[in-house]
Amino acid sequence: MKFLFRWIVRLGIVASLALAGYLVYLYFEIGHEGPLVAYDPPKTTQIFDRNGRLVANVFEKEHRLYVPYEEIPGRVIEALVAIEDTLFFEHHGVNPEAIFRAIVKDIKARKLVEGASTLTQQLVKTTLLSREKKIQRKIKEALLSIRLERELSKPQILERYLNAVFFGHGYYGIRTAALGYFHKDLDELTLKEIAVLVGLPKAPSAYDPTRRYANAMARANRVLERMRTLGWIDEATYMSAIKEAPKVYDDTLTQNKAPYVVDAIVNKLAKEYPDIRRGGYRIHSTVDLEYQQMARRALKFGYDAYWKRHRGDDNVSESFNGAMVVLDGRSGDVLAMLGGVDYAKSAFNRAISSRRQPGSAFKPFIYETALNLGYNPASPIPDIARTYRFEEGDTEKLWQPKNYEKNYKGIITLREALVHSRNLATINLVNEIGIMTLHKKLAPFGIENLPYNLSIALGNLALSPMQVARLYTVFADMGTLHEPRLVTEIYDGSGKLVARFVPESKEIYPKPQAYLMVDMLRDVVRRGTGRNARVRGMDIAGKTGTTNNSVDTWFCSFTPDVEAIVWFGNDDNSPLPKRETGGRTAAPVARVFYTELVRKHPEYKRKFEEPEGVYHAKRDGRDLIYTDISVLPNDDAVQPEEDILF
Repeated sequence: MKFLFRWIVRLGIVASLALAGYLVYLYFEIGHEGPLVAYDPPKTTQIFDRNGRLVANVFEKEHRLYVPYEEIPGRVIEALVAIEDTLFFEHHGVNPEAIFRAIVKDIKARKLVEGASTLTQQLVKTTLLSREKKIQRKIKEALLSIRLERELSKPQILERYLNAVFFGHGYYGIRTAALGYFHKDLDELTLKEIAVLVGLPKAPSAYDPTRRYANAMARANRVLERMRTLGWIDEATYMSAIKEAPKVYDDTLTQNKAPYVVDAIVNKLAKEYPDIRRGGYRIHSTVDLEYQQMARRALKFGYDAYWKRHRGDDNVSESFNGAMVVLDGRSGDVLAMLGGVDYAKSAFNRAISSRRQPGSAFKPFIYETALNLGYNPASPIPDIARTYRFEEGDTEKLWQPKNYEKNYKGIITLREALVHSRNLATINLVNEIGIMTLHKKLAPFGIENLPYNLSIALGNLALSPMQVARLYTVFADMGTLHEPRLVTEIYDGSGKLVARFVPESKEIYPKPQAYLMVDMLRDVVRRGTGRNARVRGMDIAGKTGTTNNSVDTWFCSFTPDVEAIVWFGNDDNSPLPKRETGGRTAAPVARVFYTELVRKHPEYKRKFEEPEGVYHAKRDGRDLIYTDISVLPNDDAVQPEEDILF
């Protein structure tokens, strides 16, 4: 018997040594806690509008809004420790008492039924190990937790835990969950809301308040009971919190309120900031969500009106779509941008990436060139047909351009030619100016691929709506060209300013000369092709654009404060039905937008201000304007104004 006892003792010692050796081996070979010591998880980048409102959350896989320990309220820590690890501030990574209690229950059940994980162990399991219930994994978890507690302080462990843990509904980290479920930051939460959140990590799906509200409240009440039992809250506080039924929001993770804008910003910054989706940046944009919503409603109005006109028409292309850009014309800041009518159906950003012919919407730049060469809005030009011969290869061809109305008026003024978008008059004006002179005068705009022939008079070039919006700022701001700006500032995850984008602009025309064009474009809306954009009591200047066979339809406009560019067409470049023009298809969108804008912002300017250097003269009862450069023509050259309604 003594012999057997000695062998049992010896075997026990050997087993103990083996176990100790195995534990030592695991301690040094299980890997390292480095990722938690130098903790840098993927963080969500947030984009805000110019008023500080959230536009979107941008992330790769995990939506996480990081919060440092110093910004976590004490009540959150108390509630978490109360329900998950009461002795957290006393143990060194593992809780032997809890482990023994769990072992007893597991033996009775003959399987692993209860965990004994401390918060440190839960953090290790979440970030470094798998979630499977195996003895080896539990041993690794305990050893790594002991090592981690030697590297990090308790507050550092809590900070990592509360930012790493999954809180259900796609939310990683407690701040993400607070903003997602309750639309509140941590310091705004009630005790009941805190209890809901700290109760989630145990079983995020089972306690998801958006799907299992009753379960979530019951779990929160257990948190509150535990806090009362520990004496961390009094009876009155407990009873008040128990009765509360907090409102819970079921939001999408991205909360993307302007997807075309967000795509444009991310694509623009991705090269310089390759970690844009995981770096936790705060990007401040120029966009105004109020304008974005107004633009969306206006563009949808035009889209629906088009389909209402062509309901049941089998010959209409299903690829019909639109785009809209709204700028602050005096700075170039992008206030709203829609790259299509419905992002869910098509994410292609037509406002930036498409290249379409502007047609007659390009004419103001030709007429402005003429004004700066000494022409006056009252100067006469011939609106007559001509035949042009040109060679294409070895073949001589004829070009016989026409007006949209299939007629001509003879001699008319520059103003009337622009107001009624007369193609023949514009071609004749280009002939008078000269192609080379026109190119030279347009060079400061930096327009690519301007044609070196008379087709330039009809806007035969390719531009995106954003590029057209850029060009029109020269009229919206009385001669100053502004580069569109979409982002103002970028802050990194620590709150440090890493980039600031300042407005870029340059003066192209003297103010008096630009005002002559503003006055002419105002007439386009008052009594010309843009009359469908009129808003009572508001000065609107604009120009329609319609290319051959109505492949592209435009309305490019501005008020004293805001510029709006609207485009409609088919993505497959097929023609729109007859009578779909810029004035009919696109101009009403501007009217809807400006009408709502004026209603919501009655303080905005209603009238264009005339700059110094613009003079007036009366002839035949009419008020004519001129400048030192654009003097009035002789009396017999001034033609009467005419209203053409169509």
